[in-house]
This record gives sequence, C-alpha cells and structure tokens, in this order.
Amino acid sequence: MLLIKCPWCGDRAETEFSYGGEGGIQRPRDPDALSDAEWADYLFNRSNPRGAHKELWNHGQGCRRWFGVDRDTVSYAIERSYTLSAAEQPGES
Repeated sequence: MLLIKCPWCGDRAETEFSYGGEGGIQRPRDPDALSDAEWADYLFNRSNPRGAHKELWNHGQGCRRWFGVDRDTVSYAIERSYTLSAAEQPGES
C-alpha cells in the first residue's frame, strides 16, 4: 500500500485519497481563441511518463483538500507532497 503525506493531516494510507490527474496543467489564457482540436488536446491529452511525475490528489476521507505530489511512476516513491499554493516552492513537504 502506498503511504501518502497529506500536507495538512500527515501520513495516511492511499485508500483515503483520490487521484486527480496530472499536476501542473495550465489552463489556456484565451480558451475562445483555441480550435476544437487544441481545446480537445488541453482537456483530454496528458503525458504518461515513466519516472518523475507531478500529480494532483484529494484527501477525500480526511480534510478533503487538494494537494500536489511529486511521485516516481516506476518505483512509486513519493519525493514530496505540497499545497497547491506552494507548488513552485522547492523544498516544501
């Protein structure tokens, strides 16, 4: 079982959390200017890397907050978890 550290509640079992998808996706500044293909790409296409990956998680059976996780998709090792407001601050855990 994966042990995930919620920034507010501490270490908890993965069964308390819901995976929210790839982290770091920026919404287009002007969505109306995008073609249908570009909008579909933004909505549906995500990278599926082997190795380091930024993810979004929700602590649904705890504080119910969203946060980010840097995780290795090969080893499942979690490098850090952080509040979304601290996403660009290295060293936050």
